[in-house]
Amino acid sequence: MIDIREVQEQLRQASFDGWLLYDFQGLNPIAKKLVGLQAGMLTRRWYYWIPKQGEPCILCHRIEQFGFTSLDTRVRTFKSWQEMIESLKQMLEGHETIAMEYSPLCSIPYVSRVDAGTVEAVESLGKKVTSSADLVQYFQSRWSQQQLDMHLEASRLLMSILFETFQFVGDAVRQGARLTEYAAQQAMLEKFRRSGLITFSPPIVAVNQNSGNPHYEPSETSSAEIRRDDLLLVDLWGKLDKPESVYADYTWVAYLGNTIPEKMANVWQVVSGARDAGVAFVKANYPSNKIQGWQVDNVARSYIDERGFGDFFIHRTGHNIGEDDHGTGANMDSLETKDERHLIANTCFSIEPGIYLPEFGIRSEVNVYLEKNAVVVTGDPIQIEIHRIDCG
Repeated sequence: MIDIREVQEQLRQASFDGWLLYDFQGLNPIAKKLVGLQAGMLTRRWYYWIPKQGEPCILCHRIEQFGFTSLDTRVRTFKSWQEMIESLKQMLEGHETIAMEYSPLCSIPYVSRVDAGTVEAVESLGKKVTSSADLVQYFQSRWSQQQLDMHLEASRLLMSILFETFQFVGDAVRQGARLTEYAAQQAMLEKFRRSGLITFSPPIVAVNQNSGNPHYEPSETSSAEIRRDDLLLVDLWGKLDKPESVYADYTWVAYLGNTIPEKMANVWQVVSGARDAGVAFVKANYPSNKIQGWQVDNVARSYIDERGFGDFFIHRTGHNIGEDDHGTGANMDSLETKDERHLIANTCFSIEPGIYLPEFGIRSEVNVYLEKNAVVVTGDPIQIEIHRIDCG
C-alpha cells in the first residue's frame, strides 16, 4: 500500500488538492493495487480519497463496507446513487483540483482508467479533474532494490535461453532436421519453465518476411520452417515466478549462414545506430535535465528518418517495464502518443527501434534502468552486430 504521507507530499508539490482513486468491477486495476486491496467481492463503485492534508477516506456501497476493513481507513457508505453523489460532494468539499486516472484525449491510455461519466460526475460538483499519470508513475512504476535484482536475474536467464536457442536452431539446420518457428518457440517456453520464468505471452520467433511483423505469433498450424540463409528474429520477455517480480525484455536478430546480405547488414546498422542514439541521449541528459519520454523516441526516430527508413519504423521506440511487461510509467513515444511524462529514478524502460520491410524486419531491444545518478543498460551482452548461426 502507498505511504499516505508521501502521497500528500507529492500532491502538494504538484499543486493538487487531492487524489481520488476510483474503481468499478476492476476497470481501474491501478486503484486496487495502490490502495492495497486484497481479492474480494467488490461489485459496486468505490472511491478512495487522499487529500493533500488530513486523513484519507473511503466511500463505498453499504453492502461492501466490510471489504475495506483491512485498510484501517475511515469508511463512508451510501445506499442509493443520490446518496453516493451527495457523499462524494461532502468528501470533496473545499477542494478544487482532483487527480484521477484520467488522461486528456486519452493521450496516455495506460493510465486512462476512469470512465467519462465518472469524470463528468466529479466535474459536476465544481471540481477540476486532472491526470494522475505522474503520481501513478511515481507510486507504481518505481522499483525496489529487490525488484532490480530480480530483473537482473531474469535478464541473465533470458540471455542464456536466447543463446541456447541459437545453438538449438543451428544444430537442427546442420543436421537437416525440420524445425519450425513454432517448434523453436515451444522449446524456449520449456526452458522458461525449467528456469523459473513466467511470461504473459510466448516469445516471438520469426524468420524472413515474418520478422517484418512486429507482433508476429507463430502457431502450430501456421509457422514457417527455419532454414539455412534465413534471417531470424527472437523477441523474448519474462520475469521470475516470485511475488512483485518485474520483467526483462530483449530482441535479437541472427542470420543462418556465414555471409550476411548487404541489405540486411545496412538495415541493422541503421536500427542499432538509432538504438544507441536513444541510449546516448538518455545518458547525456539524465539526471541533470528533465527528459520526457517523447524526446527519446524523437531522437531514435529522427536517426532512422534521416537515413530514409522512416516509413518503415511503425511503432514507438520503447515502453515502460514493471510487474507487467508494458508498465504504467513513461513510454518512449512521440508517435502513437506524445508521452510528456519525465523519466524518473528507479524506473525501467525499453529502447527498441525497428525497421520492417516486406521481405524482412530488424529490431534491436535493450532495457534501460535509471538509478538515482546513473543510467544502466541491462542484458549482457548488448548486440553489436547481426549474430551469425553456424550452419556448417
